[in-house]
Amino acid sequence: MAELSTVARPYAEAVFKLAQDKTASDRWSEVLAFLEQVVRDPAVAALIGNPRFETARLLTLLGDIGGNRLDAEARQFLAVLAENGRLPLLPLIQRQYEQLRHEREGVLDATIESAFPLSDEQVAKLVADLATRFKRVIRPAVQVDAALIGGVKVSVGDVVIDGSVRGRLHSMETALKS
Repeated sequence: MAELSTVARPYAEAVFKLAQDKTASDRWSEVLAFLEQVVRDPAVAALIGNPRFETARLLTLLGDIGGNRLDAEARQFLAVLAENGRLPLLPLIQRQYEQLRHEREGVLDATIESAFPLSDEQVAKLVADLATRFKRVIRPAVQVDAALIGGVKVSVGDVVIDGSVRGRLHSMETALKS
C-alpha cells in the first residue's frame, strides 16, 4: 500500500493550485484547519469509518457542521475526498498544503529548543540570524527542554543546529570513543 503522505499529496497540490492568491491561500488554510479538527473528532471519525453511514449523509453532516465556513469549492473538495474514501487524510492534506504555501511565500518553520525560557529579544535575535542564514522568513516555535542542560537546539527543515550542552557532551563522547 502506498504511504499515506503520498496518497494525500495530490489533494494538497490540487487545493494549492486553487489558492493562487493571498486571500484564497488564507481562506483555504482556515478551511483545511477547520476540516482537520472536524475529522479528528471521535464521533465524526466513527461515522467516516462506518460503511453503513452513506457518503451523501456524511457530506450533509459535514456541510451542516461547516455552515457558512464552507463555500461551494470547499464542499466540492469534501465531496471528492468522501467519494474516494480520503476524508481521514485531511490532517495530512492540511499539513502538506501549509508546507506548499510556506514554500511559495518563502517561510520556513523553525523549532527552537532551549534549556531555559528565552526572552523575546533572544528569540528575535535567533530568528534574525536564521533569516540571514536561510534567506527566508522564519516562523519560530519555541520549546523549553530541560534535558538540554544549557544552550539552544534549532531545527529548520532537515537542518539541525545543536548548540546545547547535551549535544556538545554527546559530540565529545563520540570523539573520545573513536
